[in-house]
Amino acid sequence: MEKVKDLTIDEFKSLIHKTMEEVLQEMLIDPDEGRLLKPEFKETLTKIREARGETLTHSSEEVIAHLGL
Repeated sequence: MEKVKDLTIDEFKSLIHKTMEEVLQEMLIDPDEGRLLKPEFKETLTKIREARGETLTHSSEEVIAHLGL
């Protein structure tokens, strides 16, 4: 097994890159993937969104304005 002190700069960067990819993949996994919402719950969420005047999508202009860009 190699030690960090024996790695070249490029090997060390590669190690960090691979480690970050693994960590990000673990963090971005959706634990609810493949699960379905109960129709009653979905209807409740839809009513809440409609009451707030929210839509399913946002234009790029809305996103830019919201982020203050």
